[in-house]
Amino acid sequence: ATNGWQEIQKKTFTKWINSRLAERSLRIEDITTDFRDGLRLIDLSEILSNKQIPGRNPKPRMRLQMMQNLVVALNFLRDGCGIKLVGISPEDICDGNLKLMLGLIWTIIFKFQVGDISEGELSGRNALLSWCKGKTEGYSDCQVENFQSSWKDGLAFCAIIHKHRPDLIDYNSLDKKNAQQNLQLAFDVASKQLGIPSLLDVEDVEAADELSMMTYISQYCHYFAAHPKEEKSHVDPELKNEAQKELKSLKEIFSENFIDEHQYQTRLQQLKEKYGDLLNA
Repeated sequence: ATNGWQEIQKKTFTKWINSRLAERSLRIEDITTDFRDGLRLIDLSEILSNKQIPGRNPKPRMRLQMMQNLVVALNFLRDGCGIKLVGISPEDICDGNLKLMLGLIWTIIFKFQVGDISEGELSGRNALLSWCKGKTEGYSDCQVENFQSSWKDGLAFCAIIHKHRPDLIDYNSLDKKNAQQNLQLAFDVASKQLGIPSLLDVEDVEAADELSMMTYISQYCHYFAAHPKEEKSHVDPELKNEAQKELKSLKEIFSENFIDEHQYQTRLQQLKEKYGDLLNA
């Protein structure tokens, strides 16, 4: 029997693989059986690396032919992509060893989707965590400290989307207690509006391990890195209200000639220094 987190990891990784294989209109159902002949692993490696891998047997029927394809794939991942392959052999893949398959797929995901993320001097996991902290800063009830418990109420996902696309989610209407609804909202908006594949289901988040979570969350980082113009700084509605009120009141006293042009400009400048972009938000 597999653990709950392992089942979720298997499901998440399978969805990630299919999101990439879709480029060739291919898909797998089960990572323990569908990589056995080496063909899908070669396809996945070619898609991710943007390279052609010579030496595949397109119709492997015997175990030996399958193993030869797996050798071609693993050699390419090691020598062509610089992936460290620890403790996994073509036999393990052919025999459908789930634990080792999950390990192999994670090293591939890390290489092509997590390892290249950088924030300042940080890279990989720490860079992704730093990115998430930066994007969720200033959002009420949202504290990102890790890749597990910090995400369970759904607010971190909603905050990241709102930070870049405030038109898609009304963050201030969300309640920490409605975890399922918050997660569903974020996942739906991400997949339908932004095209970020839903690698996790809402009910998976509670028990998902860090690697499944990072696989899903890193997609947000890549998506918004490719669409930087969409980022907005988070606007506190009360502060915005206050800024607008003060501006309105200043305009009124000026229009009724209680202050002259010079005083108006001086006070306007003070308001701009105090509130910045909130005056135009």
